This record gives sequence, C-alpha cells and structure tokens, in this order.
Amino acid sequence: MSFGPNDPRYATLPPQPSGGARSTRNRAIAIGLSAAVVAGLTVFGTYMVLETSGATENRADRSSGQDDKPSGGDSGDTGGAIAGLKSWDSAALGRSHAPGDVDYPMTPPVGGDHNASWLNCDGDVYEKSVPDVNAVHSLEHGAVWVTYNVQASDADVTKLAERVRSTPFTLMSPYAGQEGAITLTAWGKQVTVDSADDRRVDQFLAQYVQGPQTPEPGAPCTGGLAKGPAAGQS
Repeated sequence: MSFGPNDPRYATLPPQPSGGARSTRNRAIAIGLSAAVVAGLTVFGTYMVLETSGATENRADRSSGQDDKPSGGDSGDTGGAIAGLKSWDSAALGRSHAPGDVDYPMTPPVGGDHNASWLNCDGDVYEKSVPDVNAVHSLEHGAVWVTYNVQASDADVTKLAERVRSTPFTLMSPYAGQEGAITLTAWGKQVTVDSADDRRVDQFLAQYVQGPQTPEPGAPCTGGLAKGPAAGQS
C-alpha cells in the first residue's frame, strides 16, 4: 500500500530556512547575547562604584570622628589610665573615728582614721588650709580633694577653683606640705600635676568623684563643717 503526496497521511517536512535566513538569525542572537553581557557588566560596574564610594565615605566619617575626639591635654578626654596615678589598698586604710590628730604616712593623706566630722565637699573652695582629719572623712564619702602649694600659678588656682565650684563632691584648699604644685586625692588614689590644664585633672575627677573606690557611697557632702576646726581639736 502506498501513499500519494495528496494523502493527508503523507508526511511532509516543514520548509527549512535558507542559508541567508539562518545567518541573519544567528547574528540577531549574537547581538542579543552581546547586549545582555554589556548590560550585565554595566550593572556590575555601577554596583562596584557605589560600594567603593560608600566604603570611602564610611572611612572618611570614621576618620573625621577620630579627628574630632579631643587629644591628650584636652578636657574632653577623660577615659583611660591616668599617668602617674598612685594607688593604695583601700581595705588597708583605717576608717575609725579618731578624736585628735592622725599621723598619716602620705601628704596629702589618701585615707585612714579620721575625725567624726567631714568637711563640706559640695564644690567647696577653702582659701586656707584645712585639717587632714576632716578632709579624709570627706574622701570616705566619695569626694575628690584638690590641693595646691606656692608652686601653682594664680591662673591655675583660679581655673581649679572654678572647676571645683561646678563639681559636686569636690573640695579644694591650699596644702603647703605637698611636693607637687597641684595634687588631686581620692580615697586610696592620688595624682600630682603641674598645671590646671593637664588632662589628668579631668580624668581624675571623671573617674574618682563618687567613684568605685568610695567606701561610703551615698554619704553626703553637705551638712558637715564649713570650716575645719584647728588641728588637734576633735
């Protein structure tokens, strides 16, 4: 049995494109692929440019923040270790009330037995020397005691007084017997500086006014003596 060309069951192949049509189609595909590759590279390149720009801006921002941070000597930089800081074992410092003088092993004293009355230390500036035994009681309450001798300039004394008056739990007085021009003392802590502009002044105040060394946190700096009794009196 045979099939004729007009028979519907006679299989015929679809017409094949000519060589020219195939070449045109291939060029179109190649052009399309090339365009897709170029577009992809353009998008990737734009992304990398934006990433690089963002990273550069972030680095610039961080650098700017570091530049704005106060350097050593500026009053804004109060963190970190305090150069020249002297420390004593606070647990070894006596805390009993003594009726008279106490022989302290360091000047100014950083702690020890003391008078039952504390000196007012709510930013109080004393123009004359005060008894150690009353000032030490203030240290027990978390105060910082700023002292100076004749080596300190009048300008430094004025700056220190202004700072103390604006800082609760501090007191200030002259102290003829100390070695350095300016000394800052807290319970078990002490540092000596030559200038009121020394960054360690602000470091010490920031770290030790009512700091972790305070034996009696929460004890007042008011309601005490406005002027200490003469040495030797209880």
